[in-house]
Amino acid sequence: MKFLDQVKIYCRSGNGGGGAVSFRREKFVEYGGPDGGDGGKGGDVWIEAVDGLNTLIDYRYTQHFKAPTGGHGMGRNRHGANGEDMVLRVPVGTQVLDEDKETLLHDLDKAGMRVRLLKGGNGGFGNTHFKGPVNQAPKHANPGQEGEERWIWLRLKLIADVGLVGLPNAGKSTFLAAASAAKPKIADYPFTTLAPNLGVVDLSTNERFVLADIPGLIEGASEGAGIGTRFLGHVERTAVLIHLVDGTQEDVGQAYRTVRHELEAYGEELAEKPEIVALNKMDALDDETREEKRAELAEACGAEVRLVSGFAGEGVTELLRASFRLVRARRGEVAEEEAEPSDDAGWRP
Repeated sequence: MKFLDQVKIYCRSGNGGGGAVSFRREKFVEYGGPDGGDGGKGGDVWIEAVDGLNTLIDYRYTQHFKAPTGGHGMGRNRHGANGEDMVLRVPVGTQVLDEDKETLLHDLDKAGMRVRLLKGGNGGFGNTHFKGPVNQAPKHANPGQEGEERWIWLRLKLIADVGLVGLPNAGKSTFLAAASAAKPKIADYPFTTLAPNLGVVDLSTNERFVLADIPGLIEGASEGAGIGTRFLGHVERTAVLIHLVDGTQEDVGQAYRTVRHELEAYGEELAEKPEIVALNKMDALDDETREEKRAELAEACGAEVRLVSGFAGEGVTELLRASFRLVRARRGEVAEEEAEPSDDAGWRP
């Protein structure tokens, strides 16, 4: 299924049904009078976040959504039927933006969250509504109220606890495959990943979180180079970032600084998120080179550097446990300094 994370659609709620002008005419009935019913209400337009969806592809080829009009009133004081509501079902994490693509209207970040986008028009009154001691035979009724309409943008930001960032070919997809049951495309050329991938990491019965892998960033991504920063929105909601650096390249410090610059240029507090820096592809380096690369990267980032290999599984479990401790701290389940790794060693990459 093609991944689509933003789309522009047109929505319109239903018009209200018109009221009826009718008079009672029955044989053997002495008194007649107005008996025109009211019109029905037009359908509303709702949007609902549901589980089981991870793309907005349903809105790629159908972009106009109109709720039905309410039924018109009829004689014998019959009320017109209300128009059915239209419900737009979207993945959890979808944001609704105004036509300017900047004003946030709604953020559907929980499954089952349901919001009314547009209200249907009220039905018009029939002539029965206007009868009285002065005007006992009204010959007019109200038309139905017009529905509302607007263009909106839907933008999906995947819900994940931990995000993977790094240059193209840093081994992010390999790491995701080693850490979870996800099966991302893996190849030895840059930009193998063209759309975000999600994987559920099961460390133990009580240690489970969602890991997101996004396409790699290159220098100038904030200005549109490569794939740009379009997919960075999918790690905005994460609690922790794992910054993978390819240990086989010449200048690991510059690789780290390049990605950090793009995160800072993107904004949205990405640069302030807790970050774990890891030197990847350690299976391809000898011990002496490992230490040289580690020291060089530690000097560039000013923090501890972990050594991992997504291909061989080296250091993956320890890195995931460290990430999960930070996730729990961000959730408020435990203080970060009190978080202890689990003794359950049953999980293996």
